[in-house]
Amino acid sequence: MGSVGKKGRSGPDWERLYQTAAAQEGYFSMGQASEAGYSPQLLAKHLSNGRMARVRRGVYRLTHFPAGEHEDLVVAWLWSGRTGVFSHETALCLHELSDALPSRVHVTLPASWGGRRLRVPKEMVLHFSGVDGTERTWSGPVPVTAVSRTLVDCVQAGVAPDLVRDAFEQAAARGLILRDALPEVIAYLTRFFSVARGRNGPRFRSHSRARKS
Repeated sequence: MGSVGKKGRSGPDWERLYQTAAAQEGYFSMGQASEAGYSPQLLAKHLSNGRMARVRRGVYRLTHFPAGEHEDLVVAWLWSGRTGVFSHETALCLHELSDALPSRVHVTLPASWGGRRLRVPKEMVLHFSGVDGTERTWSGPVPVTAVSRTLVDCVQAGVAPDLVRDAFEQAAARGLILRDALPEVIAYLTRFFSVARGRNGPRFRSHSRARKS
C-alpha cells in the first residue's frame, strides 16, 4: 500500500497498479500509473531497472507479467484512452464468428473524435460512431461491439459477403441473433446469395453470386 507523507500526499501504490495491470494482461496507461501514485520520474526509474517496459507512447507493461491472449488489443484499447470498442472484422473474430484474421485491428471511437488529429498506429483502422451500452459487451479484458451491432457495422462497411454470411449463419445457429431481426443485414446478403425462407427466418445458401474481389 502507498505511504502517506507529512503533507498528506499518498506515495506510489504498487498493489493498486499491479491489480490494474493484471486486469489488462499486464499493461497499464500513464494515466492509470498516475492514479496509483506513480510520477513520470518514478516510471522512468522502473523503466531503467527493467521492472516495466514502454510499449507505445503512454502505454507500459509489467515486464515479468505472463503473456496474455489479447495483448495487442489491450495495447490498442489503452492507446484509445479506454474509449474505443473493437468492432467490424475484429469483433467477428472475438465473437468466434470468423476464422479469417483481419490484417489490421478495427476500433470504433466516439463520433466526436472524428475531427481530432490522431497519430494512428499503422496496424489500426478507426471508425467513428456512437456505441451505446446495449451495443457492446466484453471479450476478456477488452470491450467489443455486440453481435447484432457487429453484423450491421460489417454490412455498412462493405465487408466481404461470404464473411458476413458465415457470421450471420453461425450467430443464428448459436442463438446469438434472431434470423429475421436484422433487416439491413438480410437485405445485404440477399444481393449476393440465394435465399431459403424458413419458419424462423431466411437462410442463405453456401454459393455466392458476388464477384470475387
